[in-house]
Amino acid sequence: MNATRGLVLLASILLVAFAGCTKQEDRDWVVSEKRIAQIDFSSWVKESFAVSRDNRHAAYVTAEGEKWHVVVDGQGGPRYDAIGQTLIFTKDGRQVGYVAKEKERWFVVVGGKGEKPYVGIGTPPAFSPNGERLAYVAEVGNRWTVVVDGNEGKPYDGIGCAPIFSPTGKRVAYVAVEGDAWFVVVDGKEERRYEGIGTLPVFSPDGKRLAYAALKEGSWVAVVDGAEGKKYDGISCAPVFSPDSRRVAYVAGAGEERFVVVDDEAGKQYKGILFSPVFSPDSRRVAYVAGAGEEKFAVIDGKEGKRYEGIPFSPVFSPDSRRVAYGAGEGKDYFLVLDGKEGKRYGGLGHAPVFSANGKRIAYEARQGDGRFVVVNGAEGARYDEIEPSPVFSSNGRGFAYGARRDEEWFAVVNGKEGPPYDAIVALGESRIVFDSFSSLHYFALKGDDIYLVEAMANGS
Repeated sequence: MNATRGLVLLASILLVAFAGCTKQEDRDWVVSEKRIAQIDFSSWVKESFAVSRDNRHAAYVTAEGEKWHVVVDGQGGPRYDAIGQTLIFTKDGRQVGYVAKEKERWFVVVGGKGEKPYVGIGTPPAFSPNGERLAYVAEVGNRWTVVVDGNEGKPYDGIGCAPIFSPTGKRVAYVAVEGDAWFVVVDGKEERRYEGIGTLPVFSPDGKRLAYAALKEGSWVAVVDGAEGKKYDGISCAPVFSPDSRRVAYVAGAGEERFVVVDDEAGKQYKGILFSPVFSPDSRRVAYVAGAGEEKFAVIDGKEGKRYEGIPFSPVFSPDSRRVAYGAGEGKDYFLVLDGKEGKRYGGLGHAPVFSANGKRIAYEARQGDGRFVVVNGAEGARYDEIEPSPVFSSNGRGFAYGARRDEEWFAVVNGKEGPPYDAIVALGESRIVFDSFSSLHYFALKGDDIYLVEAMANGS
C-alpha cells in the first residue's frame, strides 16, 4: 500500500468575519490600506491562495508561460515545471513551504530554497509550531519515508498520514504501513503493530502524551501512551485530551449503541453520539451531544438536557468554564440554549457561538427569512445577505466584529458599524481578522485585482 501522492487542496477563498473593539463602543475607527499584491486572475490558481495565521501575509500559485511560481506578498519566487497547490505558512508567517517539480523530480521548497529531490512527495510540508522544524513524506524507490529536518527515516511500504508535530515542536509522529501491519512511529521509534490504525495520532497539549485508535484481533482499542484500553466494536473519533493533558475522552461503540469513554470509564449508552466530546477550559467538565432520529440532547457533566429535534453543533464552554451554550431546533425554529435556558427562536443558526474572554458576553449568527444577523447578549445586529464565519470578541470583551455582505459589497462590521466596502473580506484556513489590541485590528480585503492589508484603529486611541 503506497501513500497518496496527490496533494490536498486548500479550500476555496473564504469571505470571513472578524473582531474588534474599543473601551467606548460608539467610537469611530480610522482605517488605512496597504496594497500587498495584485492578482492576475487569468493565470492564478484560486485553490492555492493561502494566508498566514497572523493575517499579514498572502501567497498563491500563478503561471508564467509554461512555468509556475509562488507569489508571496506580491513577490514572485523561483519558476518550476509544476507546483503543488497547497501552500503552508509557518506560524509566524515568515516562511512559506510547498512542493515543486523540476526535471521529473519532486522536492519541498521553503523560503524559496529547494530541499533534496525525490521520485515523489506524498504530503505537503509540515512545520513545527515554532516554524523551526520541517517534516514531509517522500518516495525513495518503491518505498516511502518521512523526512524530518532533512534526515530520512526508515523506509516503509506506505505512510498513512502526514507527519504530526507535538504542540511544543519537540516530537513528531506518523502512521506507517509494512505488509499487513499498521503502526505509529513516534520520534523515530515504532510502536506496537496492529491490523489497522483508525485515527490520526494526537499529542496532548503539553506534548508529553500520545493517543490513537487501533484495530486488534477484530476489535478497536484506544492506545494512550502505548497502553491499550478496553476493546470495543468501534471507536468513531480520535481521542481528545483535556487542556491540562491529564484526561482523555473518545466515542466508542458496542453493537448498535454508542457512548463516551472518559478516563477509561464508559458512559451511558445511546443510539448515537454526535461530534466529539468537549472538555471545559479548566479540564473538569465534559459535554457532548447524544441521541438519534428526532431526539437529540446535550449531556453535560453526565446530566442529560432537554430533548430536541436537532442540535447543530457541539456545546461550547465559556473561558472560565462556568457557562455552556449550544444550538437546538424544534420544527422550523432554532435557538440558543445558554446555561439550560432557551433563547429567542429564529429560522436558523450559523456557526457555534463564541464567548468573550471574561465569559460575560456571547455572540452568534441567526437567520430569519433571507436575513442574516449577529446576536450579542440578545441584541440583534443589522441584517445582511451573508455573514461568515462567527464573530470574534476583542481581548477586553467590550467590542466585537465580523464580516458581512450586502448585495455585492463586503464589510468588516466593528461594534455594529460598517467599515469601507470591498469586493471581499478575505481569509483562509486559520487566518482571520486579528485584534492587535482592544483598540486596533487588521484584515485582508480584495478590491478589483488588488489585495490590501487593512488596518483599523479606534479614533483617539
